[in-house]
Amino acid sequence: MTLFDFLNEITYTKRDWDSFTEDEQSSFNPYMTHRFLSMYEGYIDVANIVQKFPLTDKKLVYNTYKSLIPKKKMFLRYIKSKRKKTPETLLNHISEFYSVSLGEAEEYSYILGREGIETILSKRGIEEKEVKKLLKELVI
Repeated sequence: MTLFDFLNEITYTKRDWDSFTEDEQSSFNPYMTHRFLSMYEGYIDVANIVQKFPLTDKKLVYNTYKSLIPKKKMFLRYIKSKRKKTPETLLNHISEFYSVSLGEAEEYSYILGREGIETILSKRGIEEKEVKKLLKELVI
C-alpha cells in the first residue's frame, strides 16, 4: 500500500490495523502521514498530539489517527515552499571565498547584496559574462 492508500484508510475507509497484511503494515510510514495530515489546517492539533508517539509503534499511530479523525472523503494537499533558493554555484563561490558552509554562504549572500557578491566573483576571477548570469539568478 502507498502513503495515499493509508491516508484514505485513516480518513475514510477506517479498516482495522490487523486487517492489513504484514507487508502492508511495514509499508506504513508514520512520518509522512504526520506531514500530510498536518498540512490540513483542521488536523494540525491532532497531528501535533500524535507526533509525540514513537514512530516505531506504527499500530498506535494508525489507530490513534483513525479514531481522532472524522470519517470523510478528502484530498490532503501537500504545501510546497514558495521561497526561491540562491543558485548553488553562486553559494559555492561565496563559501569558498569565506571558507564557510553552504548554509552560512546563503546568509552571507543576503548580507552582501548584489554589489558585494559581484565584488567576490570578480576577485575569484570569474568572467563578467558569467557574473551577470549568476547575478541574474540571484534571489535577495
